[in-house]
Amino acid sequence: MWSPWRFFFPSFHTTLTLPADTVHHGVRPMGAFLRSFVLPGWGQVATDRPVTGATFVAWEGVTIMMTLKAQQEANYFKAIHSANLRHKRQEVQDWLVLWVFNHFFSGAEAYVSAHLHDFPPDLKVRAFPGGIGISIPFHE
Repeated sequence: MWSPWRFFFPSFHTTLTLPADTVHHGVRPMGAFLRSFVLPGWGQVATDRPVTGATFVAWEGVTIMMTLKAQQEANYFKAIHSANLRHKRQEVQDWLVLWVFNHFFSGAEAYVSAHLHDFPPDLKVRAFPGGIGISIPFHE
């Protein structure tokens, strides 16, 4: 195809090809973080770690239900003018902190696992008499 710009910009119609090892496959680390921050476990599933994702989802369910249960009990204590209302409110706050922490921890774990997604699975850490050793098999 002829173009008047080819005399000024000789590489105007060339295509850029990248080596296969620089092409990114899968979810990016920040994408995995945001997924798991919004919904714990989603980033883990996107990085092929469904059991870890299911663990974060299960803990999310536990913290949600315990927060709601403790809040219900705090409302009851308030209605009967119990002296233990202060302690129950502290329990609600504790469960709420664990609920929010689950989002941050799940996001951080997804971020790290997305970075290590192409790490060699054959890496083995072994205890030796003089300390700890790491073996990485090389395949040709």
